[in-house]
Amino acid sequence: MIQSFKNIFSIPDLRKRVLYTFGLLAVYRIGGHIPTPGIDNAALLRLFESQAGSILGFVDLFAGGNFRRFTIFALGIMPYITASIILQLLTVIWPYLEKISKEGDAGRKKITQYTRYGTIALALVQSFGIALFLEAQNRSGLGAIVPTPGFGFRIMTMITLTTGTAFIMWLGEQISERGIGNGISLIIYAGIVVGFPNAVASTVQDIRTGNLGFLSLVLLGVIMVAVVAAIVFVERAQRRIPIQYARRVVGRRVYGGASTYLPLRVNTGGVIPVIFASSMLAIPQTIGQVRWFQDVGWIQELMRQLGYSAPVYNLLYFVMIIFFCFFYVSIIFNPNDQADNMKKYGGFIPGIRPGRRTAEYIDRILTRLTFGGAVYLGLISLLPVFLISGLRLDMLPLGIGAALEQVVPTLINQGLNVKFYFGGTSLLIVVGVAMDTVQQVESQLIMRHYEGFMKGARIRGRRG
Repeated sequence: MIQSFKNIFSIPDLRKRVLYTFGLLAVYRIGGHIPTPGIDNAALLRLFESQAGSILGFVDLFAGGNFRRFTIFALGIMPYITASIILQLLTVIWPYLEKISKEGDAGRKKITQYTRYGTIALALVQSFGIALFLEAQNRSGLGAIVPTPGFGFRIMTMITLTTGTAFIMWLGEQISERGIGNGISLIIYAGIVVGFPNAVASTVQDIRTGNLGFLSLVLLGVIMVAVVAAIVFVERAQRRIPIQYARRVVGRRVYGGASTYLPLRVNTGGVIPVIFASSMLAIPQTIGQVRWFQDVGWIQELMRQLGYSAPVYNLLYFVMIIFFCFFYVSIIFNPNDQADNMKKYGGFIPGIRPGRRTAEYIDRILTRLTFGGAVYLGLISLLPVFLISGLRLDMLPLGIGAALEQVVPTLINQGLNVKFYFGGTSLLIVVGVAMDTVQQVESQLIMRHYEGFMKGARIRGRRG
């Protein structure tokens, strides 16, 4: 391993790419300490503490903690991710974008440009909404978050946050082009792992004060290693469908006759289904914080049932992850198109008739893989909730919770009561981005005849 790191800096081009990536990530972290004007940070921190589990915390995850501090990078890269997802969906349902996406490199450049425009538009709308939201919180009793509200504050917030998002987008594109790894993913990765030192310090403090026992610490470490190993295993897992191309003789040349395979990933959707599910479930909690709804009893009870770690929340979270897995895969992969392309070029799956039967065969395998990947995503996402507070079945309404509390073991109901600092979404992002980046570095080393990180084997990223 040490020799592999030495090899990285022995190759001038690779060394330049790595240092360039680190340099731009350092710029991103420096910008994360420049505050947005017109905000009382102490009052803003009290707001975040009072709305744990709302959409504010979800946005703060992708902003790398910048939203909690309301820096110039408070919006983070979330507008870019949202714009990219919207463009992917429109590519399927809008013939114009579908035609552009099939034009090769020129089409991809056009879609990238549209994504940039969409990012700026979303950043302007979101920053304006955030400014109005923060001004409204002045009446919440948490203190004056915006000491001088008004038109000037709104315009300043829109300009500052939109410029910060555009700059982050530019940083990500520069890293992807001139650095190593996917720039946008690395920026999200850096924002998540920067909290690791504080998590370690807090854990050490809990051990010293006796809040965390030795057995709990060992158990937490074992679970962390097992979860990371499971993520690596599933993210790399794929089903390879063999494809045979018929041999054709044209004149004196022979075409085709090759054997290849169609790789189908177990987790085709990646972390996007988790993002969709988290966003949808965070919306009701945020709406429930509106002043007009705080005196309505049934709405507050509904908000309690949909609160973070509540059993109804966990159930809906799990179901929505499964739904969005199938929804996203159905958008990005069409078995009929795949079967038609194979038939056009003389390819077939051994034992399966080309055409409709091939499409049905691929669809059947993809459905099984997607269901397994969806269950895996749901379990990984709910694991931190179980470790921290359990499934909380006693919170169920209509007396169901009281009845289940008598029969369900305390371990399931209350969890292990340990601090788990990285949620399911964070774990998937951190491990997945690390795999992709190491895979790219590995490819660069092998291409230049250097020994990579894996001795006797080759690591394969999530994209296969």
